[in-house]
Amino acid sequence: MENKLAHHLLWERLRAADKDAFFDLYKELYYPLVNFGIRVCADADISSEATDLVFTTIWEKHETLSRVDNVEAYLRTFLKRKLLRILERKKKLSIALNNAGADGEWMEMSYEEFIVKVQSDELVRHQLKNALEKLTFRQKQLIHLKFFDGLSYEQIAEQTNQTIKTAYNTIYDALKVLRKEFKS
Repeated sequence: MENKLAHHLLWERLRAADKDAFFDLYKELYYPLVNFGIRVCADADISSEATDLVFTTIWEKHETLSRVDNVEAYLRTFLKRKLLRILERKKKLSIALNNAGADGEWMEMSYEEFIVKVQSDELVRHQLKNALEKLTFRQKQLIHLKFFDGLSYEQIAEQTNQTIKTAYNTIYDALKVLRKEFKS
């Protein structure tokens, strides 16, 4: 309870542009927030980066900050949002690198080779889209469950109220259609 009150008083002084209050709040809450962030994202570096961003932001916006009763809870929520944004950005970057050939070959490619790779990837995506349009609704559904959701034939059968053999045959037929479309 004393910490909550002390944090509240520091917060109010911070809102009034008191640098000492900012640094005191930083000293009090930095490590608890980093530890909280590690529990959220399981990465100490990302947690430290996000916590730094939280404190930088609250100092930059100290004039517009609202009154807060539970400062630590407020900062935890703020940190969680920062972590989610950072993780989403890293995920998008990782996907982009994988799509470009993350094994490093894309860094050694000339611009023309890179464009050809991107265009060939687009061609494959276009072929796949056209091939998927040839499937029935049920075939698309089972292909998605098997290859995108990673379910076993038993799980697919249970989820779609079919026998395992029917699920297997439906996926087999769908794969035959897809192979035929890719060969043509």
